[in-house]
Amino acid sequence: MRRHHLRYLLPQGFFGLAWTEWGPEDGAPVVCVHGLTRTGRDFDALAAALALEGRRVLCPDLPGRGASDWLPDPTLYVPPTYVAALSHLLARLDGPVDWVGTSLGGICGMVVAATPGHPIRRLVLNDIGAFVPKESLARIGDYLGEVGDFADVPALERYLRTVHAPFGRLSDAEWRYLAETSSRPGTGGRVALHYDPAIAAPFRGAEPVDMDLSPIWTRVTAPVLVLRGAESDLLPVETARAMARRPGVRLAEIPVAAMPRR
Repeated sequence: MRRHHLRYLLPQGFFGLAWTEWGPEDGAPVVCVHGLTRTGRDFDALAAALALEGRRVLCPDLPGRGASDWLPDPTLYVPPTYVAALSHLLARLDGPVDWVGTSLGGICGMVVAATPGHPIRRLVLNDIGAFVPKESLARIGDYLGEVGDFADVPALERYLRTVHAPFGRLSDAEWRYLAETSSRPGTGGRVALHYDPAIAAPFRGAEPVDMDLSPIWTRVTAPVLVLRGAESDLLPVETARAMARRPGVRLAEIPVAAMPRR
């Protein structure tokens, strides 16, 4: 795993975008983009596996997350900002890429893939689709507004097990790794989640409404793999199956694991 950093430009100035990179530098690139409160480290296992197959895998931290700069204005934490930052990374690659996007990362991928001249060769959408119910957005808004700091990593892990229960039946080791890569030093020896609390600002003061992404989705022409976990509330089964009826789109539904939650 290698760590990199670039500068990207917004009207408010230049800011830093960080990413981890795996595999040979001359490998066919895969860009993996995480969800709303996550970081690029979520893709460590996938990136390591793809690197063994000779792929170059780049896992950016979206603005305000992980090692990327926090932004001075909370209203900047919206998809157009994220796409602007990611476009600088795509310009550096200067060629076709495969894109794996989870939740918010999938929204960014759809926006890029719907833009003329885009470099996306194939698109994987994990836990996101052309329609997001308002109830799911309200759930996310609730836990975004409650984030504080934690006594230690095990306390943070307990919090993640609650708010990210829809992630599925992860093992104890997977939950611990998720917690370790989600934390940053807090004050007085405590730890905090590895993102700017201000990312919650766009969710505050507004009543959640259904998010209809179909105007963007209809402009995506690249081959698409839609991944839906059986317990997902962000990607309704009806939405996923409707998307899969379009030519060039394949749906993989992940069943609940047989093993008990530990």
